[in-house]
Amino acid sequence: MKKAIVVGASSGIGYQLAVLLAANGYKVGITGRRDQLLLNLQKTNPEQFVVSVFDVTDIADAPLKLKELTDELGGLDLLVLSSGTGKINPTLDTSIEQGINALNVSGFTAVANWSYNFFQKQGFGHFAAITSIAGIRGSRQAPAYFASKAFQINYLEGLRQKAKQTKLPIYITDLRPGFVDTDMAAGENLFWVAPVEKAARQIISAIDNKRDVAYITKRWRIIAFLFWILPKAIHKRL
Repeated sequence: MKKAIVVGASSGIGYQLAVLLAANGYKVGITGRRDQLLLNLQKTNPEQFVVSVFDVTDIADAPLKLKELTDELGGLDLLVLSSGTGKINPTLDTSIEQGINALNVSGFTAVANWSYNFFQKQGFGHFAAITSIAGIRGSRQAPAYFASKAFQINYLEGLRQKAKQTKLPIYITDLRPGFVDTDMAAGENLFWVAPVEKAARQIISAIDNKRDVAYITKRWRIIAFLFWILPKAIHKRL
């Protein structure tokens, strides 16, 4: 039986990914800060889910918890990082910006480093992380969120280069959603909002196919392309 960990499985995309992985025969370690939500998920399939409650922003403790959870699972083939945060912050409230950075940069790095080092030592494995189409360009409305997602995208690219140099079967997948119907999808005039179940199915497909980069849902690659080619002079006025 394959083993997976979903970091951030208490709700939203992470929850749905854990459910799909268990349905596909994985034994799944589920993590997050909200213990009761994780325990509720475990009750739906006690044989397939193992719970570990911790906060990835505790960068000293998170690697220890991941090691303990891996030992309890009896191994690890796949780790999916679905833990992240973002908030519209036009007034540049520093506490909001630093809170986003603590999770999306520091916490992300702690989990990514532990995962890569574990898989390299093991000789195989797959690390997948949910970034965002937001990482392609900056935004005056949510500077830290967009910048932190750019950090994640580039960090994953660096890990992918490292994995390639090892010549080991280590895979790094960058999952870039547009709008998905979760608590984070706040705001007006949202478009192409995907049901969380559909987004999760496409994510699992991208992981199964060992994609380097996948846009969720697939049509968001159109927006990504437009973001890339948009002249700086026009983007500055948005």
